[in-house]
Amino acid sequence: MNISDIIEEFIKSTLGDEEKLQLSRNDLANYFAVAPSQINYVLSTRFNVDKGFVVESKRGGGGSVTIIRISQNAEDIIPNILKEIDKVNELTFNKASDILDRLEFEQIIDASEKEIIKSAISDKALALPMKTDGLRKNIFKEILIGLMRR
Repeated sequence: MNISDIIEEFIKSTLGDEEKLQLSRNDLANYFAVAPSQINYVLSTRFNVDKGFVVESKRGGGGSVTIIRISQNAEDIIPNILKEIDKVNELTFNKASDILDRLEFEQIIDASEKEIIKSAISDKALALPMKTDGLRKNIFKEILIGLMRR
């Protein structure tokens, strides 16, 4: 487990079932003996909208950060994700993986379903003599629509 994973797990366990958590970026960096930029990296890659979080930052005072869990009804999550996907031309594997992590966390899919979907949309599965992110987007949308029908 690398330091980013450890910091992510610490933040998630501190957040627990709460909707909101306020932290000091500098205190967190000192606690883990890392640069504040490492905390920024974890916040931007592990606590983003695709994963079901919003991070609000305040300047000064030790770099206060508020992590807010986006709460939605289970039946609204997939339609909202579909709306976000429709706003982009392509869908990278990393962004799709973030969304799948959120769907697993929200118990819309289980771990084995997540792995099957990841396999279906992987670069290896989509090995074509063309750019694959647009194709991945279309396949992923169809999978989500199928999940909504369950």
